[in-house]
Parts: sequence; C-alpha cells; structure tokens
Amino acid sequence: MARGERRRRAAPAEGARAVEREARVGSGRRDGRGGRARGAAGGAALAVVVLALALALSGRWVLAWYRAQRAVTLHSAPPALSSDSSSPAVAPDLFWGTYRPHVYFGMKTRSPKPLLTGLMWAQQGATPGTPKLRHTCEQGDGVGPYGWEFHDGLSFGRQHIQDGALRLTTEFVKRPGGQHGGDWSWRVTVEPQALGTSALPLVSLFFYVVTDGQEVLLPEVGAKGQLKFISGHTSELGDFRFTLLPPTNPGDTAPKYGSYNIFWSSNPGLPLLTELVKSRLNSWFQHQPPGDSPERYLGLPRFLKWEDRGPNGQRQGQGQFLIQQVTLKIPFSMDLVFESSSAQAGGNQALGQLAGSLLTQALESHAEAFRERFEKTFHLKEKGLSPEEQTLGQVALSSLLGGIGYFYGQGLVLPDMGVEGSEQKVDPALFPPLPLFSGVPSRSFFPRGFLWDEGFHQLVVQRWDPHLTREVLGHWLGLLNADGWIGREQILGDEARARVPSEFLVQRAAHANPPTLLLPVAHMLKGGDPADLNFLRRAFPRLHAWFSWLHQSQAGPVPLSYRWRGRDPALPTLLNPKTLPSGLDDYPRASHPSATERHLDLRCWVALGARVLSQLAEKLGETEAAAELGPLAASLEAEESLDELHWAPDLGVFADFGNHTKAVQLKPRPPQGLVRVVGRPQPRLQYVDALGYITLFPFLLRLLDPNSPHLGPLLDVLADSRHLWSPFGLRSLAASSPFYGKRNSEHDPPYWRGAVWLNINYLALGALHHYGHLEGPHQTQAAKLHSELRANVIGNVRRQYQATGFLWEQYSDQDGHGMGCRPFHGWTTLVLLIMSEDY
Repeated sequence: MARGERRRRAAPAEGARAVEREARVGSGRRDGRGGRARGAAGGAALAVVVLALALALSGRWVLAWYRAQRAVTLHSAPPALSSDSSSPAVAPDLFWGTYRPHVYFGMKTRSPKPLLTGLMWAQQGATPGTPKLRHTCEQGDGVGPYGWEFHDGLSFGRQHIQDGALRLTTEFVKRPGGQHGGDWSWRVTVEPQALGTSALPLVSLFFYVVTDGQEVLLPEVGAKGQLKFISGHTSELGDFRFTLLPPTNPGDTAPKYGSYNIFWSSNPGLPLLTELVKSRLNSWFQHQPPGDSPERYLGLPRFLKWEDRGPNGQRQGQGQFLIQQVTLKIPFSMDLVFESSSAQAGGNQALGQLAGSLLTQALESHAEAFRERFEKTFHLKEKGLSPEEQTLGQVALSSLLGGIGYFYGQGLVLPDMGVEGSEQKVDPALFPPLPLFSGVPSRSFFPRGFLWDEGFHQLVVQRWDPHLTREVLGHWLGLLNADGWIGREQILGDEARARVPSEFLVQRAAHANPPTLLLPVAHMLKGGDPADLNFLRRAFPRLHAWFSWLHQSQAGPVPLSYRWRGRDPALPTLLNPKTLPSGLDDYPRASHPSATERHLDLRCWVALGARVLSQLAEKLGETEAAAELGPLAASLEAEESLDELHWAPDLGVFADFGNHTKAVQLKPRPPQGLVRVVGRPQPRLQYVDALGYITLFPFLLRLLDPNSPHLGPLLDVLADSRHLWSPFGLRSLAASSPFYGKRNSEHDPPYWRGAVWLNINYLALGALHHYGHLEGPHQTQAAKLHSELRANVIGNVRRQYQATGFLWEQYSDQDGHGMGCRPFHGWTTLVLLIMSEDY
C-alpha cells in the first residue's frame, strides 16, 4: 500500500461505506435555520431537520449494528484446514491425545463432544480430615516439580510428578489401527519419593471416564466394587472397551491387594468433577491385605449405584461420569487399557493386550526412539552440550508438546465500534463455537491459548513435527472474524472459563496482539517443504486478511506509524498505564496515553509482517497481493522512515513517541493508598526515555542493515550492565530506568520492568547470530555478544531447572532465580533452540 493510504481504518466493506456516506449526508442537512421561519415554510424546514436527524441517527445505528455483526461473523475466506481435519478418519494418529493440559494426567478426543479420561489421587491418612484430592494443576497446591520427561506429541509420553512423599510416574502409549483412532494404554506408578521409607503411605488412585452427550457407557462390576471393564459406544469411536488391570508391584506381574470403590452419575459439568468426588468421599472403609492390620480410608460408595444429583443437590447435565477408586500401599503400578473394536478387528487383537510386559516393552522402545530422534533433530550432543543440558532440552520439548490442548467453545467479544472507548456502550456477544488446537503457556496458570505466545511455541514444535505446526496454525487462522481479527486470548469451553475471572473473559475486537504466528510461517517459507508450501497456499488468504487488519486498524497518527489500541486510561492508581495488547503489559510507554502515540515495537511487527507476506505472495504467485505488499514492506523497512518517526537523537536510540513525562511516581495518600503524582516537567510530546526491550526491536526483528549507523549504539546499550546486560540474560528494562523494578500500582508488582524473558532473549540471540554472520563494522562484536549471552541464558535456565525442577515464566536479573508462574512450558522452551543455535 502506498504511503498516502496509511490512515485510520475505513469501514471494511462497500455496505458499510454506503452507510457511512449516508450518515455524513444526513449530518450535512442539519445546518438548516428553519427555526426562524413561519407558517408552511417553517414547518417544511422543521420536517427537513427532523428527517435529517432521523436519517443520521438511523445511519449511525445501522453502522453500529453492522460492525457488531462483523465482530462475531467468521471470515469468508476458505479455511486452511478442512472441516473434518480433526476426525479419526482424516487424522487417526492425532485423534486421541493428552489434550487436557490443565489436569495432571488425562486424555481426550479431538472432538466438540469428546470422550474424556482422567486421573485423580489422594494420600490417605496423611493429615486429619478429608485427604487432599489432586486433579487439576494448580499454582499453589504444593505439588511439584512435575512435567513430561518424554512426549513425542503423537503416541507416547512419560511424566513424573512429585507430591510430598509420593513420586508418581504417568505413561501412555498409543497403538494405531482401525477407523476410530486406534488403541492406547496408560501406566500409573506410585513410589516413595525417598528410598528406605519405613512407613509406606496408603494411596487412592481415581480413574475416570466422562462423556458429554448421549454416548453409552456400560460398566461391569465384580465383587467389592472392583470394575472389571467398561463397554461403550459413540458415533465417533464406534464400540470400545476400557479395562483397569489389577495393581502390581513396579516391574512385577504378580497382583497386589487393593480396595475398590466406585461412583457413577450424570456429568455435572467438567469444572465440577473435583468437587463432586470430594462430596462423595464421605464413608470410611477398611483396607486390610491378608495378614496385615486394617487401615481406615475415606472412599466413594463400595457398590455401583446411579446418581443424578450434583454436590449442591441440583439435577446434573447430560453425559455420564464413571470413576473407579483403587486404594493400596505404595509402591505399586496400574495399567488402564482402551481398546477400539475396529482396531481389534483390524489386527490389534492378534498383537495381544497392550499391558504388562508388552506395555513395558512398548514404553522403552518409544523412549529410545525419542532419544535418537531428539539428537538427530537438535544435535545437542554433537554440539558439546552436557548430559544435564541435553536432559533439559528433552524436558523442554516434551513439556511443550505435552501441553498442547484441544479446546472447543464460544468466546465473548466486544465489537470495534470505530471510536476508542465506545465498546463500553455495547454488550459483548458470543463468537460462533469453534475448535482450537494449541499449546498453552502454563498448565497451572495459563492453561489456554494465547496468540502471541503461540508463535513462539511453534518455533520449537515445527523443528520436531512440521505437521503439528500446520495443524495448530490452521486452527488459529480458523478463529478469524469477518474483519480479519483474532482474539489475543482464547477462553473456549467450560473448563477454560472456570480458570479465568469474569472480568477478563471478554476479548475486544479493536485490540491487536504481536503477529508472532508469522515467525513459524517465515521458517516454513525459508525451508521450502512442499507440504508446508501447500498449507501456506491454502492459508494465504487468511494470513493476508489478518495482516491487513493489523496494518489498518492499528494505524498511527502519521503515515507509516502505528499505535496499540487498548492502552489503560491514565487512572490515578497506575504509575504508567499498561498496554496489554502489546504483550509487554507494564513496560513503560508515554505517561499520558493519547492518539498521538507512535509505538516502535508495533511498527517493527508490521514491518516484519509486510516482509513475510510479501515474500510469501511472490512465492505463491499471488501477483495482486505481491504488488500491494511489496511497496509497503519496502517503505516500512526503509531506515530513513524509521529514523524519522522513532530515532531519538537526545537518547541515542530508537524509542516510542507520545505525551510523556518521567516525573511520575506513586505516593501514599490515605485512605486511597498509593496514588500517582505527576510533578515537573509536565507531559509534552516527546520520545519516551525507557531503555529496554522496545528499544531493541529494529535489531530484534533484523530490520537494520548490517552497515546501519544505529546498529552499534543498540549493541552498546544491549551489552552495558548499567542498562540491559545481566549474567542471566538481557533484562527487560534498563537498570538505569526510573521505572526499573517499580510497582505499577499498590497491587501490581513489576512484570516487564527488569526481569529476564526467554522469548525476547531468543530474538536477541537470533539477531546477534544473524549480524555476526554478515560482513559489516559490527560483525565481530555481534558474534562475541552472541557467544556470551547464549552461555549466560543456557547456564541460568539449567541451574534453575536443576534447583527447582521447573522452567519459569521469567528470571531475576539480580540473582537468576525463577519468577512468575511455574511450570512455564511455553516460550521458555526456546532454550532448546538456543542450545541448538537454531534461529
């Protein structure tokens, strides 16, 4: 697009333009002076005024209705994935999976009405009263460390969970076959955390199955509540059977004595499963193996009895919930086998039931295959990484793959009414029900899809399994609305909604997010895999629509400038109003938000998007789009334009621009608490003096020529310990900044104000590697900084993992310790690509 076209977003279709023209014409007629007329002439003039007002108001109402409708209307471009792409007929290998990242262990089908399985457990008698029932991953429940040691994203995984004195190992293997996604088996092993423990605790495992409709479950129960098997049928799975085998000692085949309890009811709703089980743990039973003293335990009913009332006494919903409790002394192992009738008929029956020694062999075979494939893909051993670092890399990849979930539901959207702040005058509406196959940043704290996180996730995933990345990108592009917008946070389904406070459920159709999905697209384009190019050909219309929406809707006050919509207002309790759509939340921007702002990071993201889409259009032969995108990319990458809008001579770096003063601080003012006080100098239009990640964006996204006179100053800022350099990685905000480490409100601690974040450090290392391999005056400095920064980042993440067993959301720039939520198996897993030097 030409420079003259860079203006505020126009209405997205001719229908809307016609309505706007009508509204403007109507407004023009309001200039009559009929109030001074008399008789018939006065009446006619008044009628004209009334008619004009009516037309104007009607036009505005129609325009508002039109925009509200488009906000929750799906985009008309053909989907990147077929509507049945998740079905067992099309993708049998991906139909079953650990697609419930918010629970410690569970599997489900990729289906709007899935069959779900899960695990709960409780240590009996550890504390007085009801035992702690473990089910969903929670930040503060004391469980941990936990995470996947191996997970191939497809057919195998092994996870370790530490819960006080207990160590649980959960494993699964899938066996292909038939027309319904094949068979699979679980193994759950519970052992003491410390060797030589004398008093072995009594533990209950709870295995459950949940349906979400009219599916059939028929349990067969033997003596004393022991579930022999569950027969079932669904339209997607056909006939199937679950079998829970008797417990054994780990590595043994001889059965071990267990006590059994069972509960069967209608499905109360997935968010209520834990509370329902807690409410039914109301009877005491005796666990007494032959020759041992009895021990009391709290259990579910001993015999099968259908219940249709929830914990609150209300009638429950559709579907069934069937749970088997097994109580016994540790150590022990238990196998659960799912068998599909079509897979059994197709030859799996002749292979034998995937349990016992056969399951052990399958697990070890998959583990060895994983190790070999991992080294072949990432070359860590070849590059001289230590065994501990190789293990860290395997855990990072496995935990990211094990965190991929399948979600289905409707999001809440506030339409973009064309004027900032006007969204508060309309009610949110439900988006159409849609699926999403996506990674999650954190199983315990953010177990749902985030747009700008997912682009970083897929940089790791696509190196391992490009097909998985195509599936994920296709699902995200399926969320496009008629204008080309994708919500930055996807809260789909009852379980996802239950984890989010109500005030954060609504997504605003005027707000953008960094287009990081274009990072794996750029990698696809560079690699040239025919399967990737075929996918990109189908995806191009949606990618183009998404980028065009970003480019138009976030246009800034002057041509080729951009401004994040959706900054917080200048509230008296905020030190610096946050900019959540940017992904950098509380990073300091202009102190007084205004329409005059120019945001450097957004300008760079749009420049990257124009470059990638232009190259893709050329590759695919999309001549019209290439003719549009090529000049835009050239204009945005022209350094003189970037200098004109964002180079701050007095600061010697690139910067945001806006109505700003640094004379702001939070001061106590009873009874309000901490209140923002603005001193002198008063705010004025100027560059924002906040050295940090945003300062580096033209470098991070490799928009600068290696001979640029600005590359050296940016490298100097990066390498200066007074500013961004720390022994643990690049800090997000310079230690010299007045905002460094400062709270943003009384209840809002610093987030992007000094901490080390792996996603931006990965971009910085990629840029240093890039400029370190290009001839120019800064080649040697870039290469040296790459080597030192890489060692700092890898060393600190490794030390913190060894000390805590977790990857963390962020790391302290003061002592390197992990901060924020954990486990954070989102973009922190980029440490694997850093170790592999794959940028």
